[in-house]
Amino acid sequence: MKPIGPLMWEHRLIEKMLTAMMKHVDKIEKSKKVNPVVIDVAVDFVRMYADRTHHGKEEEILFRDLASKNLSPELKKTMQELLDEHVWGRKTTAALVAAKEQYLQGDEKKLAEIINLARQLGNFYPRHIEKEDKRFFYPCQEYFSKGEQDKMLEEFWEFDGKMIHEKYNRVFEEYTRLGF
Repeated sequence: MKPIGPLMWEHRLIEKMLTAMMKHVDKIEKSKKVNPVVIDVAVDFVRMYADRTHHGKEEEILFRDLASKNLSPELKKTMQELLDEHVWGRKTTAALVAAKEQYLQGDEKKLAEIINLARQLGNFYPRHIEKEDKRFFYPCQEYFSKGEQDKMLEEFWEFDGKMIHEKYNRVFEEYTRLGF
């Protein structure tokens, strides 16, 4: 198996979650009410799975290893675009959380911002995923030997194994911060 296999499998789950999130955004628009738990679950998914786990493997392993290769100008440009898009996704997700918190504190005008930010995320990720799947992952694999690909795949599995501990250490920290 090539390292792009698990990354593309992750893309399929991200796409499914975003479809579900967009259906919820449609409900928010109709009802003019936000269920904060649904937003929190979507944000947790985006932050922990799409960003920390998936983008983490890309940035901390794949892109790191590609940086040592003599990439074509086009692939270098695409890799920088992907990094910039990851940053945009983090900022937009943080803005969604802030808007939700302000809404919960009584600022009804934040409803439109919540809808807008959620739609931006829902529209962004499919384009981002398509760029990775169709224009980046396949050509970048040509820069790695079979042994390098096997090593990268092993690093991916090790990276994934650490995520559950990172996630639940954060849950504990938040839990105690709230005074439980």
